[in-house]
Amino acid sequence: MRKVFQEELTQVGDQLVEISRLVSEAMDKATTSFQVADVDLAQDVIAADARIDFLQNSLDERAIDILALQGPVASDLRMIVGSLRMSASLERMGDLARHIAQLARLRYPSTVIPASMTETFNRMAELDQEIADKLTVLLESRDLEVARDILKANTAINDLHLSVFKAIAAPEWSESPATTVDVALASRYFERFADHGVSVAQKVTYLVTGAWQPNATEHS
Repeated sequence: MRKVFQEELTQVGDQLVEISRLVSEAMDKATTSFQVADVDLAQDVIAADARIDFLQNSLDERAIDILALQGPVASDLRMIVGSLRMSASLERMGDLARHIAQLARLRYPSTVIPASMTETFNRMAELDQEIADKLTVLLESRDLEVARDILKANTAINDLHLSVFKAIAAPEWSESPATTVDVALASRYFERFADHGVSVAQKVTYLVTGAWQPNATEHS
């Protein structure tokens, strides 16, 4: 029975990695569609989100079955409960990538962001992609140095997010109301994506160390 139990735990971990890879792919395509107004790529992201949702539901059902049938304790219990919470964060990251793609599709054939904000959003996209890629590495390796890299990238995104809101609130901002809303929404999507990445990184840290961080990011 113990061997079966360990195999089930391994399968939960493998599913987390698979979801993380799909989220990374979704963000890569979403940011490309966002930057160059590629409506076909945006549609790919929107359609593929159903796969992330399906895998999250499958993982959660497996984890709940383990809780009900195996009665895990200590570190195994932390692993299962942590996996349930991490899968929710990863699923939300997939949703946020979809939101970015939906913005790109909405404004096609124009790009979403005005030229004055291109550099800022390109950097946010780059940092979000770094977080997404590193999450997969972290889930596979449990290397806490990777978790620290994710936290650093999130800090940089928070600074960029703040700069966006300062820009649109400045007297010299002259874009249309629709563009202003798009810029604010897009910045929020990129910032929230990173926050959920931090949430996953903190839960992995907890699984490795057994010490919960009281300032952990828990966002919906």
